[in-house]
Amino acid sequence: MKLKLSVFTLLFFFNYNFSQQLQLSPQAEVSVLTFGPGTNLNDAFGHNAFRIKDRTQGLDVVYGYGGYDFEAPNFYLKFAQGKLNYLINRRKFSDIFQLYRYYDRTIDEQTLNFSQSQKQKLYNYLDNNYKPENRRYLYDFFYDNCATKIRDVANISANQSIRFSEIKGEEKKTFRTLIHEQVGINTWGSFGIDIALGSIIDKQATDKEYMFLPKYIFKSFENAQIDSKPLVKGTNTIYKSRHNTGYKTNSIFNPIVILLLVSALIIYLTYRDYKSKKRTKWLDVILFSITGIIGVMLLLLWFGTDHTATGYNYNLLWAFPINLFVVRQLLKKQTKNWFRAYLKFLIIMLALMTMHWLIGIQFFAIALLPLLIALLIRYVYLLHYYKTA
Repeated sequence: MKLKLSVFTLLFFFNYNFSQQLQLSPQAEVSVLTFGPGTNLNDAFGHNAFRIKDRTQGLDVVYGYGGYDFEAPNFYLKFAQGKLNYLINRRKFSDIFQLYRYYDRTIDEQTLNFSQSQKQKLYNYLDNNYKPENRRYLYDFFYDNCATKIRDVANISANQSIRFSEIKGEEKKTFRTLIHEQVGINTWGSFGIDIALGSIIDKQATDKEYMFLPKYIFKSFENAQIDSKPLVKGTNTIYKSRHNTGYKTNSIFNPIVILLLVSALIIYLTYRDYKSKKRTKWLDVILFSITGIIGVMLLLLWFGTDHTATGYNYNLLWAFPINLFVVRQLLKKQTKNWFRAYLKFLIIMLALMTMHWLIGIQFFAIALLPLLIALLIRYVYLLHYYKTA
């Protein structure tokens, strides 16, 4: 058993060292693969990877960034904190092809117009990056993800000689608008993103920043130049999706429909309370608890994590954290005078949020609109109720 283990170890290191020293033949090709979006939120944005193909060496592998390291200690905590290291992965092209064909996701290939030395440099960089001590890197959704890595590594391999042109036919867009292109504007995915991410993503993105999305890697590479020649010398669709329409939400139970129903219930109960001169305590406890909990979570995302896009989030104007700590007042028949002042403060906060929306400081989830109206009506009624009680 020990002899077998020693032989296996020697073979492993021999093969490992050989892969580091592999010289690509003149027939080798390097290309960028762009994978179409999937039906789940985590793959709704698509994916990019490098393909290194050298038939004379029996080599056809795919290197892709953005893999999860599920064995990392405190995986979910680090993920939430923005401190999770992601991985570069390497797989046989045949396995990748079968995987994406199984999930019915389009595969487009752009063969790069690299010189022999640039091809070799790209392969050496990727192979060195795949070493266990180099595989991990700190991920950033907008600036250091599976797509931006393709742009940056390609440029490193080309000695920074790639020149990206303005994408033709594209109007200037914000990061949030670019996200909505992939996940829609009325899906549960976009609803969560619009609440969790702050006004930082409402700034206009540059052409370079567009490339955080895989489809814009494809478009940008298509128009790019390298050493006064096209960066892409050939484009090929390896697999075309037949039925995959990308990420979407059930057309019936979408955020607008659900929040319209919830808001209608809040307004109905408020109207009933007004007619009977009573107050539905459980409704107020639920509203203040939920908005307070959401507010606390948004504060933690802003100040307690390393995520770059969760700061300056004005959803805190409606999901106010202190709501969670004033629930006790709602359980009493008589409240303190400061609580009525606090209700006026919440009404002012909703007005400020409306101003932020209209001015364009931050775009909020469309589905929130009926809920905000319902909250305003409820706060005004509570102010009236406690004034006359």
